[in-house]
Amino acid sequence: MHTPNDRRYSGDIERLRSPKRMALMEVERVVDLALAGLTAQAALDVGTGSGLFAEHFAARGLTVAGVDLREDMLEAARQYVPTGDFRQGRMEAVPFDDAGFDLVFLGHVLQEADDLVGALREARRTARQRVVVLEWPHRAQDYGPPLDHRLTPEQVAAAALAAGLPQFEQIDLTHLVLYRLNLG
Repeated sequence: MHTPNDRRYSGDIERLRSPKRMALMEVERVVDLALAGLTAQAALDVGTGSGLFAEHFAARGLTVAGVDLREDMLEAARQYVPTGDFRQGRMEAVPFDDAGFDLVFLGHVLQEADDLVGALREARRTARQRVVVLEWPHRAQDYGPPLDHRLTPEQVAAAALAAGLPQFEQIDLTHLVLYRLNLG
């Protein structure tokens, strides 16, 4: 049972049916799709925020690390995944070793990158098997960032190819879009 202090607490029934809440309910599906077909032992969560996805990767038995610009977010992530290695940094300069993770997960952060191709190159540098990008759909919605802050599938595909990630797969979810970029 969730408590009001639990970040997944839904509050009243109206909020339970909100699009934002429904998007959060896709977390399990996103993690399943991110890991599908991999024998993964370690995941890097870039733009980890408060560690929601890191927590779900850790629950699957993966060693988890994360990077975020905000120290307060990293502190929250450390509380939810005390075994994780969370560091402050930018996605264009991830403070982790080459090929240190089976999966590098970029959740809703590529639109913040100053250099989209550079950010994906950096993700590729630290990934052994797969880079996953989670993005808001590029269509009008009453939640999420404005359309001009969302990446189109064409933008992600072009940046992935330029970054040396030629195997591109787009999976449309109810409220999100997941891109699986496998290392060839």
